[in-house]
Amino acid sequence: MEKKKVVLAYSGGLDTSVAIKWLQEKNYDIIALCLDLGEGKDLAFVKEKALSVGAIKSYMIDVQEEFANEYALMAMQAHTLYEGKYPLVSALSRPLIAKKLVEIAEQEGATAVAHGCTGKGNDQVRFEVSIQALNPYLEVIAPVREWKWSREEEIAYAKENDVPIPINLDSPFSIDQNLWGRSNECGILEDPWAAPPEDAYEMTLALEDTPNKPEFVEIGFEAGVPTTLNGTAYSLAELIKTLNALAGKHGVGRIDHVENRLVGIKSREVYECPAAMTLITAHKELEDLTHVKEVAHFKPVIEQKITELIYNGL
Repeated sequence: MEKKKVVLAYSGGLDTSVAIKWLQEKNYDIIALCLDLGEGKDLAFVKEKALSVGAIKSYMIDVQEEFANEYALMAMQAHTLYEGKYPLVSALSRPLIAKKLVEIAEQEGATAVAHGCTGKGNDQVRFEVSIQALNPYLEVIAPVREWKWSREEEIAYAKENDVPIPINLDSPFSIDQNLWGRSNECGILEDPWAAPPEDAYEMTLALEDTPNKPEFVEIGFEAGVPTTLNGTAYSLAELIKTLNALAGKHGVGRIDHVENRLVGIKSREVYECPAAMTLITAHKELEDLTHVKEVAHFKPVIEQKITELIYNGL
């Protein structure tokens, strides 16, 4: 029987690596897709890992500028803070990942796309709604949701099938990162009484480790778009990365939030969003200087609705 093609959103982690083998057993040829969203991974290694596990082809596409200009910029201008706190770090990236999955599937003649989401979070909805909107004829496969294994069973399957097990597998945290920030959940963070341990943070310094003197940063805007930092012009993606380092050094952008998910559960998340929080604050202050009263009072109503639509993936 002729094998069908599936394009898999591949992260290099255990779930999507095991998914390659699992999909092979379902008579699929797997094409892996890894996107560079500014998370700082060695994506050349991830691309090669997909091939070594069993993918017939592996793509690595740099989408940092597209993500910054088509997704993060709109979120900044709309001051999107879900429940007043979360600047939609992961939610913003999912439609772009879905878009690229569909593009590669159509380019390769694939009949299906696959993602590594579980059945517990919002991401499954964000991916599947976007994919179906872009191409309703593509089958969407969610291996992790279908196989329903425990972590121990998944590791045993990986060992039996010679799937490399990541060295950070013992980390208690589930992490997602891109240009707009870093999200962290699970482990001790599931206890609402527990303060987040310092090893839950990577982009920001603890207050006691920050410089004793404040640092003043001048952000230049043109037509609502940040274009310069301290007089130096940057592309938007590079400006965000530079500001992440500057603001993170001063402990800016730490968020500890219990959020209401679309699927009906509450989830505690710890976020680090130095550039996002700085830019949203700066843009809001700029609007306060320029908007007439009626616009200033009406825009937050629209911001709330846009934020909910992005968060829910609908």
